Amino acid sequence: MIVGEARRWIAELEILGMRFGLERMSALLAALDSPERIAPALHVVGTNGKSSTARLASAALAGEGLRVGTYLSPHVTDWPERIQIQGAPISDDAFAAAASEVRAAVEALPLPEGDVITQFEALTAIAFVSFRAAAVDVAVVEAGLGGRYDATNVLQPRAAVALTNIALEHTELLGDTEAAIAAEKLAVCADGSDRLVVGRLSGAAEAAVEAECARRGLRPLRYGAGLSAREVEGAVEVVTPRATYAGLALPLLGGFQRDNLALAVAGAEMVLGRALDPARLRDAISAVAVPGRLELFPGAPAVVLDGAHNPAGMDAMVAALPEVLAGRRPVVAVVSILGDKDAAAMITALAGVADRVVATRSSHARAVPSEALAAVARGLGRPAEAVDPPAAALAVAREAAGPDGVVVVAGSLYLLADLRGSVAAGGGNPPARLARARKGIDVPEAK
Repeated sequence: MIVGEARRWIAELEILGMRFGLERMSALLAALDSPERIAPALHVVGTNGKSSTARLASAALAGEGLRVGTYLSPHVTDWPERIQIQGAPISDDAFAAAASEVRAAVEALPLPEGDVITQFEALTAIAFVSFRAAAVDVAVVEAGLGGRYDATNVLQPRAAVALTNIALEHTELLGDTEAAIAAEKLAVCADGSDRLVVGRLSGAAEAAVEAECARRGLRPLRYGAGLSAREVEGAVEVVTPRATYAGLALPLLGGFQRDNLALAVAGAEMVLGRALDPARLRDAISAVAVPGRLELFPGAPAVVLDGAHNPAGMDAMVAALPEVLAGRRPVVAVVSILGDKDAAAMITALAGVADRVVATRSSHARAVPSEALAAVARGLGRPAEAVDPPAAALAVAREAAGPDGVVVVAGSLYLLADLRGSVAAGGGNPPARLARARKGIDVPEAK
């Protein structure tokens, strides 16, 4: 299978199967000789911050000399971005080879009539097959949706787990309370596990997580109780029960990234069963980049891309924007939102910082019509217009912002996929690369 054929095959698969469950995924991986069991793993779950935490943890582990495979979702521009070895997306040839192996297994798999392997299941299997082909020492795996029935919930039982946060999202699938969502996400942990680190939570989410941990005998390391991160003289200091790591130069913008860094460091320690080398950690973290997360492209005007795609994510982005904007005005927002999100809450948050809103409609079929989003913004007292397609909306926003302003693109990762290529063509940071693996490094065996 060539890479173009692999992309088409993935794109044509169904998004959701006829039923939730891990039966299809387990059967597929068994047919592939269980590539998910080849290495110890860190499983990253939560509502927001998963990709940043996964990238930071991968960097921390690579800094220890390990060969690291990272599985992320969704991608910003292309499928191979989701599967990384040492911080770099796998090559087109490697993606095509793994997809070919998975497709052959899929086509030979006996499934009940009407039941099919989904797109995310196939991509997850491709990631595990790619990790096996690359002989990784450790895997960092980001969950897609929820946890209990997510295709990634097939790792070895002793996998370490990092729970970033809990917020109401995908309520039609995960439940409409923090308690229900906490139960779904923490279902990836084995009962009685002490290999769980939990990030900063709201009051309601903290109560829900504590109740679920008590019910199942989970013994987590909690942010704020043995785990912390703070800014000290322009750098970040992370404190875990094992060590204090000072002078970490975190290149990611936004105060919430300090929380993600603390979680990533603690998760990496859990995988290794020991503290990290502080000097290697400093070097590793300083090179991390996360496309589409408060990603600033200088220019006249400057453009900020952010993947905030739910109310909690938008609130976090808006809180962090002053650090990025550095007083530039006006701020013109280009926004598209999917139909299953709380668009009113998201635009309300965005209106707190934007002087003008240019609503558009991303290429995703479930994107809300742009005029409907513009109407919400106008109702909040913000000048707003509907402009399709996204490229035209970006052009209008650039003109409105002028040379001294800023264009903020947010609301949907699919919108970022539509626009990032053209924005990045005008400049930006090179992709991150993790440290080279070193031979003879011990890591606990997968079980």
